[in-house]
Amino acid sequence: MATLKRFTDLSCWQFSRDVSIEVYNAVQNSPSFKSNFSFRDQILRSSGSIMDNIAEGFGRGGNSEFVLFLGYANGSCSELRSQLIRAEDFGYIDFITKNSIESKIDRIEGMIIGLRKYLQSSPYYGSRFEKDKKLKSKIST
Repeated sequence: MATLKRFTDLSCWQFSRDVSIEVYNAVQNSPSFKSNFSFRDQILRSSGSIMDNIAEGFGRGGNSEFVLFLGYANGSCSELRSQLIRAEDFGYIDFITKNSIESKIDRIEGMIIGLRKYLQSSPYYGSRFEKDKKLKSKIST
């Protein structure tokens, strides 16, 4: 895997962004959500939290921290899935909308799991450690 320069290049972040937009559109198109501000806010925050945790973990510059934040992103996927079930139970969204978003969550979770496994097995520690590596090689020469 080539070293990525931006979190926006990650497929799991891109799909998370799509999910966040789809949730936003579902909420905006549902009159029922307009009357339940706290639930609307919670489902919007959890959908955004997936992409935000991926971005924050990437920005930390270390694989171990990135893996940790990918775990948080996976947790946000589960939280969003639960909220979608509740939204369908309350009649705020229909079955088709819920299933459409859930299938995207499934894909994101698979991508996150794959990325976590890759990072955990990689000999590269992250961009944050490159300076230390260069400094050590200068000292030893």
